[in-house]
Amino acid sequence: MLLIQTAELFILTAIAEIVGCFLPYLWLRKDGSIWLLVPAAISLAAFSWLLTLHPAASGRVYAAYGGVYVATALVWLKVVDGEELSVFDWTGA
Repeated sequence: MLLIQTAELFILTAIAEIVGCFLPYLWLRKDGSIWLLVPAAISLAAFSWLLTLHPAASGRVYAAYGGVYVATALVWLKVVDGEELSVFDWTGA
């Protein structure tokens, strides 16, 4: 059960980071509203707070989180951006 809760926490942390970075991208590159920066800041604050909830030593958390982040980013690329994953995406993962 703890493993599932930890995995869910990693995924939630990754989503908070990706959303916090994606919204400014929409504002800067896709002519989005400047108001996108408000939820972006909230999302990045949530990301920082979620990192403090991980139970293991920080180095171990960052190493494990890195893998979850890459997997979540690939899902985001496919689902949100609608991009097909390339050989380079799979190789990099």
